[in-house]
Amino acid sequence: MSGSPVIRARSLNKVYGAQGAEVHALRDVSVDITGSTLTAIMGPSGSGKSTLMHLLAGLDRPTSGTVLYDDLELSSLSDRQLTSLRRNLIGFVFQAFNLVPTLTVLENVLLPFELGGTKPSGEHREWILERAAELGLMPLLERRPHQLSGGQQQRVAIARALAIRPRVIFADEPTGNLDSRTGVEVLAMLESATREQDQAVVLVTHDPAAAAWADRVLFISDGRIVHDVGRTDASTLSEMVLELGGAR
Repeated sequence: MSGSPVIRARSLNKVYGAQGAEVHALRDVSVDITGSTLTAIMGPSGSGKSTLMHLLAGLDRPTSGTVLYDDLELSSLSDRQLTSLRRNLIGFVFQAFNLVPTLTVLENVLLPFELGGTKPSGEHREWILERAAELGLMPLLERRPHQLSGGQQQRVAIARALAIRPRVIFADEPTGNLDSRTGVEVLAMLESATREQDQAVVLVTHDPAAAAWADRVLFISDGRIVHDVGRTDASTLSEMVLELGGAR
């Protein structure tokens, strides 16, 4: 792994429910997310992997513990400040694509700027179009989401995530709605973001074949990180997931 920490999480706990009916989704989790690295988070259903992603991305607040971007502690920010941080530093790619159906491909890609009340500079817009070209989107810029295949829609979502030049990209099951070939293409694009743009990518997945693309794989079980391994083949990852599932 390379790069310095982009996110530092310390002693994260997340508890849902009232006393007597509490669910401990995360238990004392500490982890660094480094730049230029693709990190996968795996674990059985209900293990806490999505909760961890939501806390790291500032989409939810921990019951206790801290999440820091450089020296900026997320729990100290107001909702408005958190929204601004997510808009300027974080890119999101979701399984459901989350494209606006009434907007064109180009308008969807530029949506983060529209929501922020800003416009990319001429140089930045040219950079965005270069990324769109790499993703094969140039012939599709005037189409709307319903005119695209699932793989094309996911490429638009990736272009939108890249558009702001975020420090970190969170991808939640980004290949779940795609065929295997398109899924491989999407994973290759996310991996290239760590190589070409020096970004951190955090991939939440249940798919060992997807996690095998990662430089690092975190396994969560019962709200705790139980394994932290380097690049590992899909069959070994599959065995590790099955062991965790069987132990629950």
